Amino acid sequence: MSDREPPRRRVPGPSRPVRPDARRRPAPGARPGPGARPARRPAPARGPAPRGIRLASPRPRLRLVGVALTLVMLAFVVRLLQVQAVDASAYAAKADQNRYVGRTLAAVRGEITDRGGVELATSVDAYDITADPTLFTPEATKTPDAPAQAAALLAPILGQDTAALTAKLKTPHTRYVLLAHRQTPQVWNQIKDLKNTLAAKAGTDRNTVNVLAGVLAEPTSKRVYPNGDLAAGILGWVNADGKGGGGVEQQLNKELAGRDGKIRYAQSGGRLVPTAGSAETPAVAGTDVELTIDRDIQWAAQNAITEQVRKSKADRGYVVVQDTRTGQILAMANSPGFDPNDLSRASPAALGNAALQDAYEPGSTAKVMTMAAVLQENAATPMTHVTVPNRLHRGDRLFADDIDHATWYLTLNGVLAKSSNIGTILAAGQLGKTQEAANRVLYSYLRKFGVGEPTGLGFPGETKGILAPPGKWSTSQQYTIPFGQGVSINAVQAASVYSTIANGGVRVEPTLVRGTKGPDGRFTPAPKPEETRVVSAKTAKTLAEMLESVVDDEQGTGIKARIPGYRVAGKTGTANRVDPATGRYRGYTSSFAGFAPADNPRVTVYCAIQNATKGSYFGGQICGPIFKQVMEFSLKTLQVPPTGAEAANLPVTFTP
Repeated sequence: MSDREPPRRRVPGPSRPVRPDARRRPAPGARPGPGARPARRPAPARGPAPRGIRLASPRPRLRLVGVALTLVMLAFVVRLLQVQAVDASAYAAKADQNRYVGRTLAAVRGEITDRGGVELATSVDAYDITADPTLFTPEATKTPDAPAQAAALLAPILGQDTAALTAKLKTPHTRYVLLAHRQTPQVWNQIKDLKNTLAAKAGTDRNTVNVLAGVLAEPTSKRVYPNGDLAAGILGWVNADGKGGGGVEQQLNKELAGRDGKIRYAQSGGRLVPTAGSAETPAVAGTDVELTIDRDIQWAAQNAITEQVRKSKADRGYVVVQDTRTGQILAMANSPGFDPNDLSRASPAALGNAALQDAYEPGSTAKVMTMAAVLQENAATPMTHVTVPNRLHRGDRLFADDIDHATWYLTLNGVLAKSSNIGTILAAGQLGKTQEAANRVLYSYLRKFGVGEPTGLGFPGETKGILAPPGKWSTSQQYTIPFGQGVSINAVQAASVYSTIANGGVRVEPTLVRGTKGPDGRFTPAPKPEETRVVSAKTAKTLAEMLESVVDDEQGTGIKARIPGYRVAGKTGTANRVDPATGRYRGYTSSFAGFAPADNPRVTVYCAIQNATKGSYFGGQICGPIFKQVMEFSLKTLQVPPTGAEAANLPVTFTP
């Protein structure tokens, strides 16, 4: 066994896997037997096999994306629920606010007519020019200065300042601003034409912007006065807010104004969306007012007083015409006046109605009330003899008549005819056993005639005059009040005194409104005025005869008031005037009051002129002719027949 080589040891190494089909390798050089698989080519030598890249699992990422999408969708769902369910009404209201706009439908103001239905104040179509400031922003117009451009175009049309219009168009946080009140249709047509021109250019030229797209108009009405300044003091005016600013327009504003309506509609870009629906409350038209005045008589009175005020270079004057039977005011004229169509040219002093708003001392026209008291109290008769000296000492003063004279021997009728202050003081002293008692009696009659009391018209700014209780009369007032100094009245009160005598001693409260006509066309007469008996019919008739002596007798002070064919009863007045600016006496109040026909009275006319500075200042000289002119016209207008009976012709003087 020694000659044999020792067996080789197998070095341990990596074992190779045995291929399943490798049974036995054929010996080198041996041919494969029948059916044997051909031998494979030896594999090229390889190095160590590389390690493979393993990808992370995609599931976590998919889960993260899914969670994120879920949260986003959940947020959308929550927000959708909030908008559509929780806050749905709030968002709907906000959308409506931006989409829907509302405006007032102005009611048509009622007309004011004279007693014959002639229009004195009426309303015509007009437009309020408005704008939506949100349509003038740079975002809406693509132009930085759209408000300024629009204002420059509108200013000359509206007659307004460019800067002020620019500021309005820049108003923040609003969709409505008012640019101009109550413009005529012509003004709105000018703006519309300009808007259309700009819109046409903007459609063809991208560089052109319609800066007026946000300018709109609301239909309304404008007050006009067809007769200009005629009866302006009675009518008043309507202010920029459409409310009465004076006169009947203010007094009856609620009835005239009616009730405004409302409309709410959808709009887009300043234009109505007709298919979006609207809600409307219709306006109710105002009530028409029919006054008692007659336009023609008002015209005659206004012309007469205006001309005399101009000639006399007076401060002002008034004429009141009244129906003696009904108390209705047929005319109430003031000079100077104003045109309610254009208040910019009116003098502040001329606004209002001076015939009702001025309180002044009437002077001798008030003597008729003293004589009424004397006759009614049976203290004297028209034939009672009154010796009138040149001067009369009473209290702390010496009293005189308007002219120096020797002793006059007058009847009581003559005292009134010659308008003697001294004779009136003597007659008034017979009203009581003492001066204090006489004062109380006279005071009671003055109040019955309406002195110191409202006229009953309820007119804005009306004065009731000044009449102190008799216990507060000063020493001089005890003797001046009987002849019309120391007491104040207005022109309508003065006219009412004479209408009371003309109406048989019954005072009928003055009226200015004859009735109203509602939207249904039905006429409603004004309430019947209050009536008060002041003196008996006998006393009134006697006073009327005494007042005729003032006009008919050659010694009377009212001869310039004579009217051929008619008996006229009247009285002149010339009183010291209290200057409203200083509170002291300066100038005179000249007046004339009377009625006709004296035997069957129909019309009272009262005229007063304040502070005449040229020519005569005596009432009979400057107011007597006005009385005649206005009275003649009124009698003809009312078709009052001439007087048939002769005047009484009571004596004025007596022989001592």
